[in-house]
Amino acid sequence: MSNSPKANIVIVDDHLLFAESLEKLLHSFSGFNVLYHALNGMDLQEKIKVESQLPEVILLDINMPVMDGHETVIWLTEHHPEIKVLALSMDDDEGVILRMLCNGAKGYLLKDIHPDKLKEALHEVMDKGYYHSEKVAVALLHSLNGENKADAPIFRDNEIIFMKLACSEMTYKEIADEMHLSPKTIDGYRQELFNKLQIKNRVGLVLYALKNGIMML
Repeated sequence: MSNSPKANIVIVDDHLLFAESLEKLLHSFSGFNVLYHALNGMDLQEKIKVESQLPEVILLDINMPVMDGHETVIWLTEHHPEIKVLALSMDDDEGVILRMLCNGAKGYLLKDIHPDKLKEALHEVMDKGYYHSEKVAVALLHSLNGENKADAPIFRDNEIIFMKLACSEMTYKEIADEMHLSPKTIDGYRQELFNKLQIKNRVGLVLYALKNGIMML
């Protein structure tokens, strides 16, 4: 590990004192280096344009002026999907957690996390591509409360495959090509799932797949 290049991190947080303290902590972890910190999503976009290196990981606050964490993670997922985003916030609302994960965050951490847990999360997101803390697991489980498992829909194998692919950035045409099916057949799967799950769009489908662990199958 000591001979491996350090993973570069960027902090996006409008609270300077917290960001500076976090930077010092991260520099104390072996294997990690902080490139810079940005005040919000718009500031991050400007810095990414001029900085010579892209970070491997971004620690992203949610409640920020100008461009908040929700808008920022959507922009990063679209323009730099190779960057792993870990949300780092004081907000423990389960709806906020699910929204960040659905929009592309690879994990969700609370700011009062123990330094050892932060180090563990950084290593896991580098090694596995995601970090699901206990808080995230609880949010996913609670999101299922009130659902009658006996009435849970039954999916065909191709429907499961379609849902997993729908969670990617692929277009429906690209999904059809990947599954070696016609676009008309894919449209049929999509509409059948929308009806079965009583949802109206792809975002609803992605959220369902996330909440029920289908993305991990």
